[in-house]
Amino acid sequence: MVFSSLTFLFYFLPALLVIYVLAPAKLKNLVMIIASFVFYAWGEIRFIPVMLFLSVEDFICAKLMEKHRNDERKRRIFMLVAVAGNLSVLLFFKYTNFLLGNLFGLFGMESPFVQIILPIGVSFNSFQSISYAIDVYRGTTSCEKKFYNYLAYTTLFPQIIAGPIVRYVTVEDDLDDHRLTRDSFSRGMRRFIQGLAKKVLIANNVGLLWSQIAGGTAELSVLSYWTGILAYAFQIYFDFSGYSDMAIGLAGMFGLHFDENFNFPYTAKSITEFWRRWHITLGAWFRDYVYIPLGGNRGSKLRHLRNLLVVWALTGLWHGASWNFLIWGLYFALILSAEKYFLLGLLEKAPPVFRHVYTLFLVMAGWVIFYFEDLALMRDYLLGMAGLKGVPLYNDRAFYDLLSYGVIFVLAAYFSTPHFKTVLDRVEKTSRPHVMACTACAYVLVFAGCTAYLVDSTYNPFLYFRF
Repeated sequence: MVFSSLTFLFYFLPALLVIYVLAPAKLKNLVMIIASFVFYAWGEIRFIPVMLFLSVEDFICAKLMEKHRNDERKRRIFMLVAVAGNLSVLLFFKYTNFLLGNLFGLFGMESPFVQIILPIGVSFNSFQSISYAIDVYRGTTSCEKKFYNYLAYTTLFPQIIAGPIVRYVTVEDDLDDHRLTRDSFSRGMRRFIQGLAKKVLIANNVGLLWSQIAGGTAELSVLSYWTGILAYAFQIYFDFSGYSDMAIGLAGMFGLHFDENFNFPYTAKSITEFWRRWHITLGAWFRDYVYIPLGGNRGSKLRHLRNLLVVWALTGLWHGASWNFLIWGLYFALILSAEKYFLLGLLEKAPPVFRHVYTLFLVMAGWVIFYFEDLALMRDYLLGMAGLKGVPLYNDRAFYDLLSYGVIFVLAAYFSTPHFKTVLDRVEKTSRPHVMACTACAYVLVFAGCTAYLVDSTYNPFLYFRF
């Protein structure tokens, strides 16, 4: 079950909202736990015992850290046990197939072991739990005293499959208080519909074009290669940011608060700025739990470069067990290193348009690396973009695609900027009755449009399932 499914929109969510609102405050966490298990069991019931085991382990280790607060050695041991438990699950489910496949591949053999199915959201869930253990050890968050509160945190269905990565300190007070108000519910519902529209009306539509071009079903030209990767750039942004918006909206509807995960990354004028705006919670996680503990930018230039390479190699591998993800991570590590030590100074002297084009060019090349697990297909696509594949500069199919998807491309480009959000925020702050009524009608129409699309279409992929 995903947020952009009719089952979720018209059965699961309405039923849960009614039960949650009617439940007394002391039972709301229990309602969320049961709902989260039902949501997850819809497609991944086999992983629930593992989630329960890790939740118990994390909770006990945190309690023991609290008990031995004056014994640094014991606190470190309990923290390492909790971190090791979560990392073991992540490594086993996500990387065993990759490691065994490459190991047997060295000898020209196929792996004799059964393929391990990747549980939905295992990367997000593991990183969230690791952050809790480390934060309790550091003393930056308190140890949760009630197990069902902690279980509600680790299993929260709004963010379990695609983030954002929610740290315990962010929702600690909400889990105790359940400050569900009419205003938070209204804002949450509007945010959810915004995310649903991003996913269904934009990401799904441009994704159809990308699937045709990447799948080789279209007659390609250089223009087609660029049109295709532009479609994918919009698809992955509106798919992922749309799901983040829906998660943040759902949290608001249940009286919770999640951190923002995107800040219009395609408006960035450097790769450094881009990664401050894209998947913000993941970047903050690697900064706080890997980059800074390694030394950050302190010390020698060589040590700083090493830290960047380690962080970005891990960032790449976090996205998937495949060589292309490692290459993608190292690709951005090299660009960020170059920007840190000389490129940013040059870029600041360049016109803003040039800086923006420079950033988008490198990002789109990065999306080619990110998408193609087959390195030969990746190479061929990059060569096609460069005009080195022996295909024409343009053809009738390329113009047809541009005409067919031109409007959606323009809308996607516009909604990738903060202008519409600024207008929307201004409109939603007004107290004029006719404006409020028109705004409500607009949201109803958008939701109806999304529903009509879902009823009529069979194309509704979710890109971050595999992460």
